[in-house]
Amino acid sequence: MGNSMKFSMKVGKPETVAADCIVALVHSGGVLGATAQALDAATGGLVGHAVQSGDISGKPGSTLLLRGLPGIEAHRVLLVGAGEAGKLDGKTFIKSVTPGVKALLATGATSAAFGPAEALSDRDAGWAVQQIVVALREATYRFDQFKREKADAPKLLSVTFVAAGDDEKPVKAAIAAGVALANGIELTKTLGNLPPNVCTPSYLAETAEGLAKEFGGKGGKLKVDVLERKQLEALKMGSFLSVTHGTVEPPKFIVLKYDGGAKKAAPVVLVGKGITFDSGGISLKPGEGMDEMKYDMCGAGTVLGVFRTLVEQGLKLNVVGLIPTCENMPSGTATRPGDIVTSMSGLTIEVLNTDAEGRLILCDALTYAERFKPAAVIDIATLTGACIIALGSVNSGLFSKNDALADELLAAGKQALDPAWRMPLDDEYQEQLKSNFADLANIGGRPAGSVTAACFLSRFTKTYDWAHLDIAGTAWKSGAAKGGSGRPVPLLVEFLRQRAAA
Repeated sequence: MGNSMKFSMKVGKPETVAADCIVALVHSGGVLGATAQALDAATGGLVGHAVQSGDISGKPGSTLLLRGLPGIEAHRVLLVGAGEAGKLDGKTFIKSVTPGVKALLATGATSAAFGPAEALSDRDAGWAVQQIVVALREATYRFDQFKREKADAPKLLSVTFVAAGDDEKPVKAAIAAGVALANGIELTKTLGNLPPNVCTPSYLAETAEGLAKEFGGKGGKLKVDVLERKQLEALKMGSFLSVTHGTVEPPKFIVLKYDGGAKKAAPVVLVGKGITFDSGGISLKPGEGMDEMKYDMCGAGTVLGVFRTLVEQGLKLNVVGLIPTCENMPSGTATRPGDIVTSMSGLTIEVLNTDAEGRLILCDALTYAERFKPAAVIDIATLTGACIIALGSVNSGLFSKNDALADELLAAGKQALDPAWRMPLDDEYQEQLKSNFADLANIGGRPAGSVTAACFLSRFTKTYDWAHLDIAGTAWKSGAAKGGSGRPVPLLVEFLRQRAAA
């Protein structure tokens, strides 16, 4: 799982660090970055000579491996292109780091070092360290527990960040933040990748309880409660329960409470959609690609990944996680198109399409969220195919009536390079949800499908500040690289870090 890799910090000069490979940036036009300059001086100009001879272009992601240079402790030097000098921003840095990490892992080095982080035009040095940690963990992530032949374990076991004397504390903090974030992303990816016969609602509940057991000891800050069907019936969660009528898998409502902030401080509530398999129910989906509906619990997986990170980081904030989780299956007892169900809020819903089930489980969770008198509520859901049509796999869809909350989330996404795009939520779209027979219908037709889904949820969020992230296009990748992406864990962790620092 990549967890065997150890990260550490050392104060000193790049040329004095003993490692199988040291990584240094070079810029276009043969300009050496700070670490490359130090290595060039120590080797009597050999690094500069290799760059001047044109063996590396300096374009982001170009690489050149040098071996056995005299005057330095490292056995190899990996030069990585980083574009124009003085113009290195976060995006270009990631474009450089990803291929750089790939080249580093291909060397067979068991230990590596990175020199002091280059100055970025729009980020601090700690951010760069954190991204290297996450990129290394990303590149060494394996999901092969169901394969007889396992992938070769990564050879790289230890990574050292070289820091100047006064950078010791921030570099250490950045390494810890990077490891915590990588752990959260990895948990989210793995939960998504697990097959639906393994990752059931009960499995998600056990995962949450496992986190509480593992981290509850840290001052008992994380507590988990799992509500069963009887309790959901007592709470009158008729909308959520209607989705479970066609399956034998018992539903679960997982409540995570992290008390990292002041006792009386209002919590941020994260609500994650946990449909562990979505057949569409009676409104059955087409068979092609239906296997990917195991990813319909990626909102739930995101909440668990975020909690994994924030507990490890010990963020000074109160956060509640709510995960309604069940399967959506067709059977003789399944909810039918045309059925009317009563939500926990008392609003009645005409179910015109049983495949619009995510909103039916989320609306009751959003009503339940009121009891926490939240500072803000954010729900995360692989909610609509329409969002994939609108935004593809680049941006998550962000919906909110609250400009301040929306701006906070957009800024966090930009900072974490896990972007979201704000979509409309005008009242006029609510017209599409009118029902002749109930308070509202669960679908609003094909036009603006992701917007009407958000409009549906907004009916249940009147008492607090709320935002909705539609991650249908960003939570997993299809095709040859099929697998969970771990998004939007980086966005939400950054959002919570900013809140904790405020």
